[in-house]
Amino acid sequence: MASAPAQQPPPLPPPHSPNIVVILADDFGIMDLGCYNPKTFYETPNLDRLASQGVRFTNGYAACPVCSPTRFSLMTGRYPARDAVTDFFSGKRVEKYKYAEYNDFMPLDEYTLAQGLRAAGYQTFFVGKWHLGDDQKYWPENRGFDVNIGGWAAGSPKGGSGGSARGGYFTPYDNPRLKDGPDGEYLTARLASEAVNLLRHVDKSRPFILYNSFYSVHTPLQAPEATVNKYKEKAAKLGIPDDKCFAREEQVWPVKQQRKVRVVQNHAVYAAMVEEMDKAAGRILDALAELGLAENTIVIFTSDNGGLSTSEGLPTSNLPYRGGKGWLYEGGIREPWFIRWPGVVKPGATCDTPIISADLLPTAFALAGVPLPKDKPIDGCNLVPLLKNGDAPARDALFWHYPHYSNQGGFPGAAIRMGDWKLIERLEDGRVQLYNLRDDIGEQRDLAAREPARAAAMRARLHAWYREVGARFLRAKPGGPAPWRPDDVPGADAATAAFQDAPSMLMTDFLATLCAGKNPGRSAFYTSYISADGPEVWGLDD
Repeated sequence: MASAPAQQPPPLPPPHSPNIVVILADDFGIMDLGCYNPKTFYETPNLDRLASQGVRFTNGYAACPVCSPTRFSLMTGRYPARDAVTDFFSGKRVEKYKYAEYNDFMPLDEYTLAQGLRAAGYQTFFVGKWHLGDDQKYWPENRGFDVNIGGWAAGSPKGGSGGSARGGYFTPYDNPRLKDGPDGEYLTARLASEAVNLLRHVDKSRPFILYNSFYSVHTPLQAPEATVNKYKEKAAKLGIPDDKCFAREEQVWPVKQQRKVRVVQNHAVYAAMVEEMDKAAGRILDALAELGLAENTIVIFTSDNGGLSTSEGLPTSNLPYRGGKGWLYEGGIREPWFIRWPGVVKPGATCDTPIISADLLPTAFALAGVPLPKDKPIDGCNLVPLLKNGDAPARDALFWHYPHYSNQGGFPGAAIRMGDWKLIERLEDGRVQLYNLRDDIGEQRDLAAREPARAAAMRARLHAWYREVGARFLRAKPGGPAPWRPDDVPGADAATAAFQDAPSMLMTDFLATLCAGKNPGRSAFYTSYISADGPEVWGLDD
């Protein structure tokens, strides 16, 4: 455990400021929860209970399909591309092209969630996975948290493999911010114990934030033997042969075998990890109630990226969503999101409004009466009006930028969602894919060729955003060909300028502007790089 450096006494917070508990899962897909997927193989009664006590978002997103960028966004309220924090720390995969240059730390001039709340008089506690920089100066105790238990450079528990009961999720942890426990202790349970202990010793005269960031369910795949055996028996009763558990997925870069994706949830060790995390979350929720803290505490649950379905054991399925961790398809970025706010949010509510990781900071600051920083753009939206009155945030789009080859087989790309429509731009060659998520949640039918005006408008909006945030792109390998660039699209400058001239323009108005001939680059922009020949897609029948 580490404590923050001594500071001046904190100011008094506004009266009745709520406590905030964030429970963040790692590599946990939306279809891994019973409240989103009644047919899930996994058992999540505690998280399902939490969802039933608040509002469950059906279009909640992570800011990136891998962990560190999403964690940056949760902490800063900003898109990862603004600070070139676009891959996990430190991914350096090179395939046809080199990855975009990026920062493998959260810059020290970023004003974090914890810094803002502490300045407002909050007690600030961090438990679990951090993964936002190697040097100690980047760790939680130096980024606004009074207490840090378990947070350091690592993105997963160190050591341990093949079900070993030592290392990894089992003590010894080899973690400089977490003392080893008794033989056989399981990390997820230990982190819950640390969180509960913090709750038992809070100063009840001041509000607090507990940011509990589980390492689960990231690899290594390990769980207590008794829980694993329970799910082995459950899987055996299903009687599904292995060859029916997987389908083929898009092959982005060469590997020895065809890329596969799991299409059936029946992995016993992963299921046990999910159950152990659910139990741990339940202990935190029970402690809030036992200690009389629940009624003045807002609890937020989400995950940093989608479930792991295409590599490293392929332990879960995200169907009907395509892909998973490391992919810009919905399986990699659509996340469980629910918020319990006693006395304000109606229990059992659902909300279809799209939200994203960056919304956490402005929402928490609004709850605590903290002004947003003025020296940097904040991309997230304050969700308090949505939670109180159903007033949706005033934004026209959500964005993603991942100029990297993921370890899970994913391609370098970017994406934009506007209403029901989602456009993906592939950064190797500039191809685009367009999907109507309302009609095609599995992203199987690319409509870019059928809807060229819509694709052009969304692409122009995406390119305008690239310029706004200073997005970086792929680089050539020594002696290799130059990768595609957004400026390579004929008419792109004119179309992008139209959006920059009127960034708040509604999608329908912008389409009308293009189709009325007010943009001189429209014809070339419609047709350039929009192809009916999208990537190879494999369904369950294959």
